Amino acid sequence: MSKVKVIFFDAAGTLFHVKGSVGEIYVSYAEKYGFKRTSESLAAVKEAFKRAFHEAPPPLFAVSDPSEIKRCERLWWFDIVHNVFYRVGMLERFDDYFEEVFHAFDGPERWRLYPETMGILKELKERGFELGIISNFDTRLFNVLRGLGIADLFDTVTISSLAHAAKPAPAIFRLALEKHAVDPDEAAHVGDSLRDDVEGARQAGLSGILIAREPTKSTEVNPQIAPAPTIHSLEELPQLVERIT
Repeated sequence: MSKVKVIFFDAAGTLFHVKGSVGEIYVSYAEKYGFKRTSESLAAVKEAFKRAFHEAPPPLFAVSDPSEIKRCERLWWFDIVHNVFYRVGMLERFDDYFEEVFHAFDGPERWRLYPETMGILKELKERGFELGIISNFDTRLFNVLRGLGIADLFDTVTISSLAHAAKPAPAIFRLALEKHAVDPDEAAHVGDSLRDDVEGARQAGLSGILIAREPTKSTEVNPQIAPAPTIHSLEELPQLVERIT
């Protein structure tokens, strides 16, 4: 196997996470628009989000102009959130609500780095690795990365709405590889989804590494593929990369 030169990362759930629960944040904003918060209604919102994401098409858009891409991203999210509240009870002034909650995630205020993220990224850079992000996040990711103070640690950022491909499709991984001018066996990708990150990376020829911060994650085994190299914290990554090389 070739020496790993580039390490790619998923974004949310791998490098940083939402402060609290996504469902709780959406509900907290919804209360001022007439939503009645109870344990049952909160559970219903969380379940409706799972169904809405499962049913939604990938965030791919047949446009290239940056302003059009942002408009399409916003409409994609509008459909998901509208789907949620169509199931649990429509809000008063839904458009105003959506505008407010959509921008709530456009920056660092609602996000938090995992404790080891900054230190490990700096260590990997010092060891000479090139670093990149491959994510199905939208263009709000750039503001989040800057706000969290890690944007300058990455050589490239590849997101689905700009790449016209979404994980687990090999095309988004290939585009990211082209930016670094490396072959697939010279790169590894770390993420918290067995399907999107590990299987997607492997299909494109990269080494796929699962980060399973919750113990149940490591049990999500696809019998059609070999067990994924698994870490429970990014602190384990430098040693694992040495082993897979």
